[in-house]
Amino acid sequence: PGNEKDVAVKLKNYMDSFKIHNELYSLENNRANFIASLNSDYHGETLIYNGHMDVVPPGEIDDWKYPPLSAHIKRNKYMYGRGTSDMKGALVAMIIALKILKGLDLDTKRNLIVLAVCDEETLGELGAQWSIKNILEEKSIDSSFAIVGEVSGLPPLPKALIVGEKGHVTIKIVTHGIECHSSIPFEGKNAIYMMSDIIQNLDKINEYFDDISPPISRNELMNRLSEIFPTKDIFEKIFNEQPRLQNFIKALNTFTKNLNIIEGGVKDNVIPGKCEAIMDFRTLPGINSEMIIDALTQLINIYCNYEVKEEHKRETDELYVSLEVLSEAEASYWEGWESSSRLKTLKSYSEKIYGNTSFYSLFPATTDARYFRNSGFCPKTIVYGPGDGSITHSVNEYIEIEDFINIIKVYTLFGYNFLTSP
Repeated sequence: PGNEKDVAVKLKNYMDSFKIHNELYSLENNRANFIASLNSDYHGETLIYNGHMDVVPPGEIDDWKYPPLSAHIKRNKYMYGRGTSDMKGALVAMIIALKILKGLDLDTKRNLIVLAVCDEETLGELGAQWSIKNILEEKSIDSSFAIVGEVSGLPPLPKALIVGEKGHVTIKIVTHGIECHSSIPFEGKNAIYMMSDIIQNLDKINEYFDDISPPISRNELMNRLSEIFPTKDIFEKIFNEQPRLQNFIKALNTFTKNLNIIEGGVKDNVIPGKCEAIMDFRTLPGINSEMIIDALTQLINIYCNYEVKEEHKRETDELYVSLEVLSEAEASYWEGWESSSRLKTLKSYSEKIYGNTSFYSLFPATTDARYFRNSGFCPKTIVYGPGDGSITHSVNEYIEIEDFINIIKVYTLFGYNFLTSP
């Protein structure tokens, strides 16, 4: 992530060439956010299309079939490159939809905005969060519906309309033992063994959140998915043969945790006095970092018999554990989406253009949609975009050209309906 201003300048030049009102907001270190609007005064009930300009690094260049920044097109069917799926494809589709609708010179009191932001891949504080506060709210924009164009395809399933997403909390756990020479280990306390005690008891943290249910139950998700297949028996057969699909459904409905990094020890003949672990928690709506810290503290006290304290310089041979929240992105959910006529209209367009039945779902990771929902600026926000979720952030990332063209059509038709319907 970074240097998004280079992208924003290209978007600005493109919008300027069609005399579409736009503004570029420069930030430090060549970063920027960008807004383009159907009308120049930003008045009226507004539909927002949101996309991010940053991408993750391409990794090892030699591992790619084609140069990752080349936008290589294969057989007029695929475009390869970093960011094609996540999410330059959706962002460009939104820009094209705005250009088409501007060209129709519609007589409307409503408005359509494309908001292109930086920083999504690193939590979005400089991007969507900053833009909502300093652009959208500052201009008193009245948004009644928003689409974040992140990938919402997970083959073999058809396109999903995502109405909520799990949260993400990263916590550093540090065990503070007593360092000593390994020839006399009884003089010290091995911090790695202390961490092992905690790890062996980590599954007990689920007990603290048993009363928090997912916003869409597993049974409801399964029923909605079965509706997109000819019969329920066919769906169940496919589901039972697809571990990837089973794991996807399980991830949507459960509070998960993963120990992703662990470091400890300084030398092979020294009992380690310190061990650090980085834990990744994926949360359901209703769970936040404060609750996780509280649950971890109780777990460590009760099952491991260690005190939890803030990290400090020790004056004695004190044994303790410290916990620190490194990052947090809260879960979010659109309450009442079932009764939205606009959401049903979008689903209808998606099905007509793609030729298969779309379905409503949750998302196992976090997106910029949470800022729109949780801030209260636009609770009626969904994630809907082109691409295959299994290849985002991967080597040989690509987007299908047909998928890209189809999403342009859907964004354009839905935008037209929003702007012209009674």
